[in-house]
Amino acid sequence: MPEPLDARERRELCDLLEELGPHAPTLCDGWAAIDLAAHLVIRERDPRSAPGILFGGRFEAGLDRLMARAKVTGHRRLVDRVRNGPPLGPMAVPGLRTLLNLNEYVVHHEDLRRANGLGPRIDRVDLQDAVWDLLRHQARLMLRKVHGAAVRVQRRGGASIVVGRGPEVVLAGEPVELLLYLFGRRGAAVVELSGDAEARAALETTSLGI
Repeated sequence: MPEPLDARERRELCDLLEELGPHAPTLCDGWAAIDLAAHLVIRERDPRSAPGILFGGRFEAGLDRLMARAKVTGHRRLVDRVRNGPPLGPMAVPGLRTLLNLNEYVVHHEDLRRANGLGPRIDRVDLQDAVWDLLRHQARLMLRKVHGAAVRVQRRGGASIVVGRGPEVVLAGEPVELLLYLFGRRGAAVVELSGDAEARAALETTSLGI
């Protein structure tokens, strides 16, 4: 039976976390690899992390405390827990776990890769297709704060999704690159922007993500 894509992405992310070590940089502001591993552990295993992850702001202090406690166990133990996957619950249910976890693993895998000089993966058509399938359903949520513009999310050489109304800006690239951009990794995403200047400015200056 083929390995599910979310499981493969988790495994390869853990391999890279182990290879680079706890102090490797990431694209996440202020986080090293050990912080990224701690985030994944508490996201999957401690429901108290949800407010800080989803809403930030006044909930971030609680999230920081949970991450600090997790980091005490050490990088190797954290990576082992990520590698073992989510415990019983929604994040472990086949099908649902892909919806909840694949994009998370992909984005954080790229956070680690690109902060350490590793470029886009060009040999993973299966991953690109899976990310695009998720983007078709999640792009509206990620772009919900963009007002006064229609954003056309364009898969390079393929289909597109239009979110919003108004003058159009086109965000084009491979699905993983589009995902990075829509998760706020603008500087790392290999994408092309075109279309109405004001619509483009609205997209470039608005906070994106889940």
